[in-house]
Amino acid sequence: MRKTRFALASLLATAVMALVATPAAAQASATSELINQLNGELLYVAIPITVLVEVILLYTVIKFRNSERALPTKENRRLEITWTIATAIILLFVGVASYGVLANENVTHQGNDIAMDDDPVVVTAEAYQWGWNMYYPEEGNFSSGNEIVIPADRPVYFQITSADVIHGFHVPELALKQDAMPGSTNTIKTVAYEEGTYQGYCTEYCGVAHSQMYFTVEVVSQDEYQNWLDEQQSANSESSSSSSNSTATNSTQ
Repeated sequence: MRKTRFALASLLATAVMALVATPAAAQASATSELINQLNGELLYVAIPITVLVEVILLYTVIKFRNSERALPTKENRRLEITWTIATAIILLFVGVASYGVLANENVTHQGNDIAMDDDPVVVTAEAYQWGWNMYYPEEGNFSSGNEIVIPADRPVYFQITSADVIHGFHVPELALKQDAMPGSTNTIKTVAYEEGTYQGYCTEYCGVAHSQMYFTVEVVSQDEYQNWLDEQQSANSESSSSSSNSTATNSTQ
């Protein structure tokens, strides 16, 4: 019996040490930070419950291993009230913690309003069979193809829409996911923390070339973003000017 108790105590201590010793990984965005924090809080609740259930199970199996038949369970109102209240407290905690995350605008953005006071970057992601067009409506509405470039530590709004059928906008490492619906726009918001290149793709099967609907999100410093923005706007202006001159020449002829 002592060996059994020692084994159970060791199991519990190992689980607790694993939780305490695990370092917090750097989060790529405000959205992933909120979601991973919620997962961690729920894990702190789930592991003790799991360990408790396993301890009771092992104790029961060992204690009654030589019993030839099951004994009837005696009524214990105090125990029933205790586990009912404990369950209610756990569910209340899960509900409150989940609501606090789901109600955050970086996880569930309500409506399509954009708070321009925060100097955000606005990107319109338009899906089509089978690719993406990314536009910057507040910066001249130029298109960057299937590439998104955003600055770190600055609010970013993604306006997700579709030109034909239902698609899905998903960037796993930034914890961004939203449906792209034809004829409507869904807006999501985040703040990227870690510079780097993140892979995005379509999550709704939309035809034979669905697997080719990739795009990239590149998070850069504010200076790099401004330089890239200037280059894109300059190239867009030159393209528009060339198009206007060509149209004028054709009209003259």
